[in-house]
Amino acid sequence: MAANFAARANQALMQSSPKWRLVVWLLLMLSASLWTLQLWQNGARVQSDILAMLPHLQQDKLTERALNQVEATLANQVYIALVAKDETTAIAAAKLLMQKLEADLVATGKQDALTDIRSADMQLGEALGQFYFPHRFKLLTAPQAEALASQNIESLIEAATTQLYNAFSYANSNLLAQDPLLLFPANLLALAPSSKVRASQGILLANQGDNVAAVVMAKGLESAFNPNAQLAQMTALTAALDAVEKDYPDINVLKAGALFHAIAATQTAKSEISILGLASLLGVIALVWLAFRSVMPLLLAIVTISSGLLLAVTFTLSVFGELHLLTLVFGTSLIGIAIDYSFHFYCERLSDTERSAQATVAYIFPTVTLAFITSALAYVGIGLAPFPGMQQVAIFCAAGLLGAYLTLILAYPLLAGSRLPEGSRPLALAGTYLANLTKLSNKLTTPLGIGCFAWVILVWCLSGATKLTVDDDIRHLQQSPASVTEPENKLRQLLSGGTDNQFLLVRAASEEALLQQLERVSPMLNAAIAKQELGNYVSLSRYLPSHQRQDTAYRLQGEIYQTQIDTVLTSLGLNENLKPELQASYLAAKDQYIAPADFFKLEAGKQLAPLWLAPNGKTTDYDALNDGGASAEHGAIVLLGGIQQIDALKARFAHDESVQLIDKVADISAVMGHYRLLTLKLLALALGIALLLFSLNFGIKKAAVVVAVPALAALLTLATLGLTGSPLSLFHALALILVFGIGVDYSLFFASAKNHGKAVMMAVFMSACSTLLAFGLLAFSQTQAIHYFGLTLSLGIGFTFLLSPLILTTTLALTTNQLLTTKKS
Repeated sequence: MAANFAARANQALMQSSPKWRLVVWLLLMLSASLWTLQLWQNGARVQSDILAMLPHLQQDKLTERALNQVEATLANQVYIALVAKDETTAIAAAKLLMQKLEADLVATGKQDALTDIRSADMQLGEALGQFYFPHRFKLLTAPQAEALASQNIESLIEAATTQLYNAFSYANSNLLAQDPLLLFPANLLALAPSSKVRASQGILLANQGDNVAAVVMAKGLESAFNPNAQLAQMTALTAALDAVEKDYPDINVLKAGALFHAIAATQTAKSEISILGLASLLGVIALVWLAFRSVMPLLLAIVTISSGLLLAVTFTLSVFGELHLLTLVFGTSLIGIAIDYSFHFYCERLSDTERSAQATVAYIFPTVTLAFITSALAYVGIGLAPFPGMQQVAIFCAAGLLGAYLTLILAYPLLAGSRLPEGSRPLALAGTYLANLTKLSNKLTTPLGIGCFAWVILVWCLSGATKLTVDDDIRHLQQSPASVTEPENKLRQLLSGGTDNQFLLVRAASEEALLQQLERVSPMLNAAIAKQELGNYVSLSRYLPSHQRQDTAYRLQGEIYQTQIDTVLTSLGLNENLKPELQASYLAAKDQYIAPADFFKLEAGKQLAPLWLAPNGKTTDYDALNDGGASAEHGAIVLLGGIQQIDALKARFAHDESVQLIDKVADISAVMGHYRLLTLKLLALALGIALLLFSLNFGIKKAAVVVAVPALAALLTLATLGLTGSPLSLFHALALILVFGIGVDYSLFFASAKNHGKAVMMAVFMSACSTLLAFGLLAFSQTQAIHYFGLTLSLGIGFTFLLSPLILTTTLALTTNQLLTTKKS
């Protein structure tokens, strides 16, 4: 069936006019160019966000909202620490930095630069005091509650007396008249989380050894992974920091935030695109020139690559609306694959100089078509991975191959019509290599040779397989340089560990139940801090006590205002006339509660509002911050920082269905492990389908030999990875899919070879060299995922190149046996 289809298509090619085919090709390229230009004008863009490469996790609505909230809160934050020898210099430098950043924002009005420029908010404590003071009868610290529960009011009177005679006390006549035991100041102080930082003159300060660091924070108006936003934000920061360093040359600057990771990723990707792409292109040009010694093959090679890249960009932008930088890095490998069709064409022409360009295209059409289909299917296999970025790579490379294939079929019959100079030397070298390989193959086909060869392969594979390890950590997708990570780690230590990507999601059926759950979780986290499993945490329980807790505090304070009020006033020497007013205030506060809706109207509350996940359908103001997916549950996020033992933290909440430790990195890594196994199974399935498909063309024995080459190359690659200590990941598995797709091409050309295969050997040699140039260079990438991808493909293609010529000798042996069998019969 396949042979009949190829024959009919071949006949149609021979009958069609080369001029009309070229016209069709030109119209296709023109249309692709105009469509791509239209897409760019309509907002298509280059994407550098590493998060866009990550797989989509299947989460319930509340978890999905929590992840979105945390990413939106943390993603665009920028932290700058100015480290000086004394506090005065650090404060002055921080004020200058904030002044320059605010002046730049006002002067330029950039909507993608930095906003919310701040350090310490000195008015925050006053605003919180005004909010909580009317609810003072519903607030008690743990020591205060314990004293009242044990009716040890004397200790509270003693503490209040001490405060009265303390020069730095909060006590004044107005406060004493409304809070005689001075309980409220201690409750207000308890709102501030324990931290190494302090505030002075509106600047957040922290000690770093003998030095003092002033911390300034800002927020990007747009995503740090947006190239335009990166430029605007970095320009504003650089100008402001230059002004600071000019006035304070001894200042040491520490920077942290997604912005600096994004810039490093963008610079790395752009550098690798230019260096790897240029090196690959120059290598291909050198190969073409050395082999054919003619300008036309060189020009057509460039045309083939260009048309492939044009269709690759067109299809990718049409499907995704954007082009990821890492797709372009992977896409540089397209140069080494797309040029293969040109190599096979010119090597066949070199072997038969009397054959026309149209006849040569018709001659290689069946094999090239089958090779294109298998390679495209291999890229489709990559597209089945749950990575939007890898799906882009699949579309990009499959479309690029289509562009190269159509260029060969439609443009070469007319454009490649000129004769080639005498090229017997490359063919002679290919023939010599094949002859030596045939001698080796003849030795291997003896019983002793087959046994030795099989034992070597078996020992190699088994020894490598036993040492092969697995690593699915998503952080290998992108690793920032030390120049970014080291300052960030130092700054995180200044901020008590900072905030990690992992967090707790606490859920409950009602608002009150949620607040009670948060109060239950806080002691568990305090215990984790005591055992150095955790550095710090941010929880709404500190600011929003449950009604139950408020009622308990109110009841306990009844001991003061209903039973012991006379004793309190006398002990502290206060006027007894205060008693009626204090008791009236106490009774009036019975039904007044601290409510989340009121708290989130405060400036401090607005900053913490993303931690509160109210269900849809609520009518409070803060619900506007939390739309995005229906959910009947209430939820709250507890941010975690300075995590030292993530497994110990998970164990604390492992049996609590209402508390979930969200670790997106671990969840995505688990998905990667799942798809790694699925990809390897897909590879085995692809081998089976290829065997069935090729058996229709070549027969089962020859098809088995064709498929055995890429299969054996994959096994040897895995074994070599194990022997070299490279852990197996999804990126290795995806690369093996391509090893199969490209390796099958080599096998098909040798299986279809005639005239002892010298032209095929030369073409496969050049193809392997160009592919190794492309993927071998990827192995030098600074991004570990790309390194793994390039290393695996380099090994796989290398093994395929060494093994694929054996198909020719095996095919000849099979043909000879068939002839002998026919003669005997």
